[in-house]
Amino acid sequence: MADTTGLFIYGIVPSDVEPTPDAAGVGDPPGEVTVVRRGDVAALVSEVPLEAALGRPADLTAYQTLLDGTAPVAPVLPVRFGTVVTGEDAVGDLLDAHHDRFASALDELEGLVQYVVHGRYDEPALIAAVLEQNPAAADLADQVRGRPEEVSREQRIRLGEMISQAVELRREAENRELLDRLKPFAVSSLPRQPSNELDAVNAAFLVDADREDEFVDTVEEFAEQRRGLVRMRLLGPLAPYDFVSAHELAG
Repeated sequence: MADTTGLFIYGIVPSDVEPTPDAAGVGDPPGEVTVVRRGDVAALVSEVPLEAALGRPADLTAYQTLLDGTAPVAPVLPVRFGTVVTGEDAVGDLLDAHHDRFASALDELEGLVQYVVHGRYDEPALIAAVLEQNPAAADLADQVRGRPEEVSREQRIRLGEMISQAVELRREAENRELLDRLKPFAVSSLPRQPSNELDAVNAAFLVDADREDEFVDTVEEFAEQRRGLVRMRLLGPLAPYDFVSAHELAG
């Protein structure tokens, strides 16, 4: 390998994992995905120019596609996006130094995949629901309706604060119910920070492959009960990004 190239590390896997022939790595053109093995563990890697700026959306998509495609068939420990080392010897040193920790973590992840459940309120429906359940907020809404902003500024601020507080309380309740409903089907779960002020639920779950159907059915029931108020998305199966990182394990 030339001195101007390095190896981009995607994740740590069991040593018997082989990338599929069509596996594409980061870069333009995409690099060929190969494996560096040490004992019972291995690293999925591809060659990249050391001076390359690897931050394009296509690079992140390639990284996630490779890891998410691996997770349903073999346990994988994601390595932080953008991790590049000088060559195979550096990858081997990483694997040798943390072999037992990596192997143990992979054993624990056998048969497990991550799902992310995300829901966002429909704003008009949410405001209507808040006003219906909160007479004080409804009264303020009546006071500002049709009035110029400069003469109803104070009422508008108070109304905005009341709606914001109501959304926060609803979000807490929705996330709590989601976690409770899915707890029987998940090995572990982690609430995520809202990505938008209208987020209703946002949580990651580590799910046993044997219970995926029950998990998905329960998410669909949860979503159906909120149809028209919350737009739900179920992402997965994914690599366990929220639950383990080889970068952190090696720290």
